[in-house]
Amino acid sequence: MLKLLVIEDHAMVREGLVQTLHQLDAEVEVMEAADCEGGCAVLGTADDFDLVLLDLALPGIDGLTCLGLLRQRYPALPVVIVSAYDDAHTVNRALKAGASGFVPKAYSGERFLDALRMVLDGTIFVPEQTLPNLNGTGLATPLSGKAVSASDIGLTGRQTDVLALMVKGRSNREIADLLGLSEGTVKIHITAIFKALGVGSRTQALVTVARQGIKL
Repeated sequence: MLKLLVIEDHAMVREGLVQTLHQLDAEVEVMEAADCEGGCAVLGTADDFDLVLLDLALPGIDGLTCLGLLRQRYPALPVVIVSAYDDAHTVNRALKAGASGFVPKAYSGERFLDALRMVLDGTIFVPEQTLPNLNGTGLATPLSGKAVSASDIGLTGRQTDVLALMVKGRSNREIADLLGLSEGTVKIHITAIFKALGVGSRTQALVTVARQGIKL
């Protein structure tokens, strides 16, 4: 059974999220909190939560600060930002703060659930319409001042294919199926990609692709 926590101050929005989340799996338990303090209190009652959904515009401790607290206290617990503020600057800040995904509130229920399934499958989810613009923000300006190719940083053609699918939010299994590879081979490519980018996670890889303006 999936156990989820929604931290959202607007009651109607929170109720809508809870109803939608019950469609995520056959058995879903959803807990609720209206602010960061309440969310931390709920998490303190059990250690078996699978996912936290966090709004950014919270009263008291804001969402990004709350995200930092959750990352410190529960480093292995995925946290997905669900927000109406989905510009590239905000998405980039959330990813750098350790979010496992960012889902705009403008999404339909079906797209919302698909995004959460990706995160639960171990994928970092970023809105596709936002990622190409990340290098237009102050936090993600290409270091060289211009876009660079994947080969410039030492990636092979196949590694470039894998990275391009990672950027689109595909899981290892999906990448393997789309490229006709085994999951083991995909993992080997991802390890090489992380080494070439100088990162240790998918989130950091996505941010680095945007910051360096890497063409895929």
